[in-house]
Amino acid sequence: MPELPEVEVVRRGLDTWVAGRTIESVTVLHPRAVRRHLAGPADFAARLAGRTVLAAGRRGKYLWLPVAEGSEALLAHLGMSGQLLVGEADRPAEKHLRARMTFTDAGLDLRFVDQRTFGHLMVADLVPDAFGRVGTVPGPPAGHVPEPVLHIAPDPLEEAFDQEAFYQGLRRRRTGIKRALLDQSLISGVGNIYADEALWRARLHWARPTETLTRTEVMGLLLAVREVMGAALAVGGTSFDALYVNVNGESGYFDRSLDAYGRRDEPCSRCGTPIRREVFMNRSSYSCPRCQPRPRRARV
Repeated sequence: MPELPEVEVVRRGLDTWVAGRTIESVTVLHPRAVRRHLAGPADFAARLAGRTVLAAGRRGKYLWLPVAEGSEALLAHLGMSGQLLVGEADRPAEKHLRARMTFTDAGLDLRFVDQRTFGHLMVADLVPDAFGRVGTVPGPPAGHVPEPVLHIAPDPLEEAFDQEAFYQGLRRRRTGIKRALLDQSLISGVGNIYADEALWRARLHWARPTETLTRTEVMGLLLAVREVMGAALAVGGTSFDALYVNVNGESGYFDRSLDAYGRRDEPCSRCGTPIRREVFMNRSSYSCPRCQPRPRRARV
């Protein structure tokens, strides 16, 4: 599943290739792609045709394209395998093409491709950001987000992210630190891969109880989260297969720089101890037994 750096790479691509253009037509090829647009595919297409796309926004793993002449946006969540691709309008249809958007300038089109159909598109109202700071979410109007995103906390790359509120929220959670990092109401955009990478950098085991973390440890963890996401952004994100690509169909290369995730039995790049894999929420967690010792009282 794409995580924050991958989604931000896509947002930047949309800003470059789509923002400022006027939509000519929208074709929905699979109704599941707009299943959360309750008025149906015809209404989805009609509400976008003829409207000009503004600068792309993002919070956590949600993307949106505000449209002029109203307070609405095209909201997208990529799910497990969703892709937003720009390209020549006359190119062949992709195997899992779910929706297509053309523009009045007859240039590159925008396509939503989704093999597993867990992603979705919808038109949503823009409302004032519940987290209060004006101008912190990329894309106009300033200080507004799509209504379905209101419950999503700011991500650590946003100005709206409140470090003190995050620290206090952790102390109240009474859970393991990794589970807290994946809680989108506390901090958004952190998924399994980057949680493992940040915890490795911060030398914290994923089952460390949140109420035992000191302020210094939490601030160090936030620094690690920002560092690993910044490094991933610099190389286009992480691609383990063809299901994550940017809007031009290119893969990211951060998987070549991973220190923990997916490196079971390989030597820790810091101390040489073999990386261990442990079961976590029906998934995997990777850590170094020496650098990240398991706490005596673990919360899983």
